[in-house]
Amino acid sequence: MKKFILLAGVTLLSGCMFGTSSEIKKAEKLLSHFQCNNIESSHMTHSSITSFHEEKLASSKQKVVSYIDSYKEGEKLFRIPLIDVVDQQYIIYKAACQNLGGIHPDFND
Repeated sequence: MKKFILLAGVTLLSGCMFGTSSEIKKAEKLLSHFQCNNIESSHMTHSSITSFHEEKLASSKQKVVSYIDSYKEGEKLFRIPLIDVVDQQYIIYKAACQNLGGIHPDFND
Protein backbone atom coordinates (compact mmCIF):
# COMPACT_ATOMS: atom_id res chain seq x y z
CA MET A 1 0.00 0.00 0.00
CA LYS A 2 2.84 2.41 0.85
CA LYS A 3 4.46 1.65 -2.49
CA PHE A 4 1.23 2.50 -4.28
CA ILE A 5 0.91 5.82 -2.47
CA LEU A 6 4.55 6.63 -3.19
CA LEU A 7 4.12 5.73 -6.86
CA ALA A 8 0.95 7.85 -7.10
CA GLY A 9 2.74 10.80 -5.50
CA VAL A 10 5.71 10.55 -7.86
CA THR A 11 3.38 10.27 -10.86
CA LEU A 12 1.40 13.31 -9.76
CA LEU A 13 4.53 15.41 -9.24
CA SER A 14 6.03 14.42 -12.59
CA GLY A 15 2.73 15.23 -14.30
CA CYS A 16 2.76 18.69 -12.75
CA MET A 17 6.36 19.20 -13.88
CA PHE A 18 5.59 18.21 -17.47
CA GLY A 19 2.43 20.34 -17.49
CA THR A 20 4.36 23.36 -16.29
CA SER A 21 7.13 22.67 -18.80
CA SER A 22 4.61 22.56 -21.63
CA GLU A 23 3.05 25.78 -20.41
CA ILE A 24 6.46 27.48 -20.32
CA LYS A 25 7.26 26.29 -23.85
CA LYS A 26 3.97 27.72 -25.15
CA ALA A 27 4.68 31.02 -23.38
CA GLU A 28 8.21 31.16 -24.83
CA LYS A 29 6.84 30.49 -28.31
CA LEU A 30 4.39 33.37 -27.96
CA LEU A 31 7.18 35.57 -26.58
CA SER A 32 9.12 34.99 -29.79
CA HIS A 33 6.26 36.79 -31.60
CA PHE A 34 6.75 39.98 -29.61
CA GLN A 35 8.16 41.87 -32.59
CA CYS A 36 7.37 45.30 -33.88
CA ASN A 37 8.86 46.21 -37.24
CA ASN A 38 9.32 49.48 -39.14
CA ILE A 39 9.39 51.83 -36.18
CA GLU A 40 11.83 54.64 -36.81
CA SER A 41 12.00 56.51 -33.51
CA SER A 42 14.32 59.11 -35.03
CA HIS A 43 11.59 60.07 -37.55
CA MET A 44 8.83 59.97 -34.96
CA THR A 45 7.39 63.07 -33.38
CA HIS A 46 7.88 62.52 -29.67
CA SER A 47 4.98 63.38 -27.46
CA SER A 48 3.52 62.01 -24.26
CA ILE A 49 1.40 59.62 -26.35
CA THR A 50 4.35 58.15 -28.25
CA SER A 51 6.31 57.88 -25.00
CA PHE A 52 3.38 56.02 -23.45
CA HIS A 53 3.22 53.52 -26.32
CA GLU A 54 7.00 53.07 -26.35
CA GLU A 55 6.87 52.30 -22.62
CA LYS A 56 4.03 49.81 -23.12
CA LEU A 57 5.98 48.14 -25.91
CA ALA A 58 9.05 47.67 -23.72
CA SER A 59 7.31 46.90 -20.43
CA SER A 60 4.90 44.28 -21.75
CA LYS A 61 7.75 42.27 -23.26
CA GLN A 62 9.89 42.66 -20.13
CA LYS A 63 7.00 41.51 -17.93
CA VAL A 64 6.60 38.35 -19.99
CA VAL A 65 10.32 37.57 -19.75
CA SER A 66 10.11 38.05 -15.98
CA TYR A 67 6.98 35.87 -15.68
CA ILE A 68 8.54 33.04 -17.69
CA ASP A 69 11.73 33.19 -15.60
CA SER A 70 9.67 33.01 -12.40
CA TYR A 71 7.76 29.98 -13.67
CA LYS A 72 11.02 28.28 -14.64
CA GLU A 73 12.16 28.73 -11.03
CA GLY A 74 8.97 27.04 -9.83
CA GLU A 75 7.17 30.17 -8.69
CA LYS A 76 3.53 30.39 -9.79
CA LEU A 77 2.54 34.04 -9.87
CA PHE A 78 -1.06 33.83 -11.08
CA ARG A 79 -4.17 31.74 -10.60
CA ILE A 80 -4.73 31.61 -14.35
CA PRO A 81 -2.44 29.71 -16.74
CA LEU A 82 0.81 31.42 -17.73
CA ILE A 83 -0.12 31.36 -21.41
CA ASP A 84 -3.25 33.43 -20.65
CA VAL A 85 -1.14 36.05 -18.87
CA VAL A 86 1.33 36.13 -21.76
CA ASP A 87 -1.54 36.43 -24.23
CA GLN A 88 -2.89 39.46 -22.34
CA GLN A 89 0.53 41.13 -22.49
CA TYR A 90 0.76 40.22 -26.18
CA ILE A 91 -2.47 42.12 -26.87
CA ILE A 92 -1.02 45.19 -25.11
CA TYR A 93 2.24 44.83 -27.04
CA LYS A 94 0.51 44.50 -30.39
CA ALA A 95 -1.69 47.54 -29.74
CA ALA A 96 1.32 49.65 -28.74
CA CYS A 97 3.16 48.54 -31.88
CA GLN A 98 0.26 49.51 -34.10
CA ASN A 99 -0.22 52.84 -32.33
CA LEU A 100 3.42 53.68 -33.02
CA GLY A 101 2.90 52.97 -36.70
CA GLY A 102 4.82 49.74 -36.59
CA ILE A 103 4.02 46.64 -38.53
CA HIS A 104 3.33 43.62 -36.43
CA PRO A 105 3.95 40.29 -38.16
CA ASP A 106 0.94 38.00 -38.20
CA PHE A 107 1.34 34.39 -37.27
CA ASN A 108 -0.92 31.37 -37.35
CA ASP A 109 -0.72 29.16 -34.24
